[in-house]
Amino acid sequence: MDGIVSDVAVGVKRGSDELLSGSLYNSPSSVTANGNDSKKLRVDDRMDSPPSRVLHIRKLPNEVAETEVIALGLPFGKVTNILMLKGKNQAFLELGTEEAAVTMVNYYTAVTPHVRNVPVFIQYSNHKELKTDNALNQRAQAVLQAVSAVQAGGTPTSGSTASESALTPAPSPVLRIIIDNMFYPVTLDVLQQIFSKFGTVMKIITFTKNNQFQALLQFSDPVNAQQAKLSLDGQNIYNACCTLRIDFSKLINLNVKYNNDKSRDYTRPELPAGDGQPAIDPSVAAALTKDSSSLLGTPSGMVASYSSGGGFPSSLGFGQGGGALSPLSAAAAAAAAAGRVALSGHSGTSGVLLVSNLNEEMVTPQSLFTLFGVYGDAQRVKILYNKKDSALIQMADGNQAKLAMSHLNGQKMYGKIIRVTLSKHQTVQLPREGLDDQGLTKDFTNSPLHRFKKPGSKNFQNIFPPSATLHLSNIPQDVTEEDLRLLFSNSGGTVKAFKFFQDHKMALLQMATVEEAIQALIDLHNYNMGENHYLRVSFSKSTI
Repeated sequence: MDGIVSDVAVGVKRGSDELLSGSLYNSPSSVTANGNDSKKLRVDDRMDSPPSRVLHIRKLPNEVAETEVIALGLPFGKVTNILMLKGKNQAFLELGTEEAAVTMVNYYTAVTPHVRNVPVFIQYSNHKELKTDNALNQRAQAVLQAVSAVQAGGTPTSGSTASESALTPAPSPVLRIIIDNMFYPVTLDVLQQIFSKFGTVMKIITFTKNNQFQALLQFSDPVNAQQAKLSLDGQNIYNACCTLRIDFSKLINLNVKYNNDKSRDYTRPELPAGDGQPAIDPSVAAALTKDSSSLLGTPSGMVASYSSGGGFPSSLGFGQGGGALSPLSAAAAAAAAAGRVALSGHSGTSGVLLVSNLNEEMVTPQSLFTLFGVYGDAQRVKILYNKKDSALIQMADGNQAKLAMSHLNGQKMYGKIIRVTLSKHQTVQLPREGLDDQGLTKDFTNSPLHRFKKPGSKNFQNIFPPSATLHLSNIPQDVTEEDLRLLFSNSGGTVKAFKFFQDHKMALLQMATVEEAIQALIDLHNYNMGENHYLRVSFSKSTI
């Protein structure tokens, strides 16, 4: 029933039995919501509609937040209005210019947009602008205002009528922050950088409770705390991980005794560091300070039109799953310095993935091991006997499983878009001895090809989403560019560009599409180039 909008609700204040107004039928140039009309509205499937700065977004997951929809548009320019159709899992998003909307549609035509790991559908609306009744759409407008202020690099004004009328008075200037899916270290400075976009951050205390990293953060004004909570709750600091869960604290003032990596009072720089307080690991500190601007910077390959906002919008979790954007290099370096992909407290998650919609004619345990091995050490792979388009993959731990899922869900392998989810299984069972399972199960526990066995390995710093550009290493001296172009062309793709590094032991090679690059990596990682040189292939964040 795609393309049908009926019983439309605006924001969260209205029931699912209320409708868009009749002016929507009468004017092809605007969408108006005032809730006066009871007619049902058919919206045509507008795949072929002419470009418009109003976009129609469908198949949104239940309980989606306004910020998650706004985040889809933020990388491409200013978002000027939003209309949430809660009853039908749809929304209209208005961008500042038609050019920004065209860029967004073009990007999401090539890369499937995901919200909460669910693929969504974006197309042009045949309406040229979005007119919403603020009285009925207050929450959405308040969120939009708060996010827009961040995007513009400013601070939301505490006296704004849109935000204040939408909200009850803030109970406290102190927020309690819990970080879920913490694949990368989150420092006190990272929190300060994010939250200071909403007002003056006075104090922060971080701690671990119930195996979860938490923080208390105090603003100078409760209204700023309210706007930060509205805009940031449920968002990701880094792509597909480090999710912010925010509530108001019962405290109204924090008592900070020491200024160190665990707590800080920005109003009292003279405070001591404190005895027995462990300082941040020097290698982690070096990784963070080396390129601190990129911690929340523009992910590689994404439009940089919002860089004036301090790079912050990259934290708003767009592009999860298929076409997932790069976890930021400084964060990856920090994780490498810490000697692990993830922090403690999350290892209890199952490390087994269920991969479905595989091309059963082509897929093998070895091909899945090679591809998933880019994001963790795959221990066992089992293609299901009665459902050969599905497989179970056991990673070394739950964090590696989540990392692989965030990068590979929605990617194309052997011509089919694969789906990757966490399995309820704790392990992958090997077949009973003497039982022939036709080679569908393979144990890779002792494979020499694991990339992450060595703590602190450089491979931790080079975890990037699938891209058309591949990084090649361990190339023999006598191998030429022509040799490598021919080798990769024979994997069934087209080599678009090539560049040797100075020592000729490494190179960048760009295939025509991401799918071709995935295929080439599966076929040619660990390829014997002669004289005991086995080619190493990984995805690159660079372009040629």
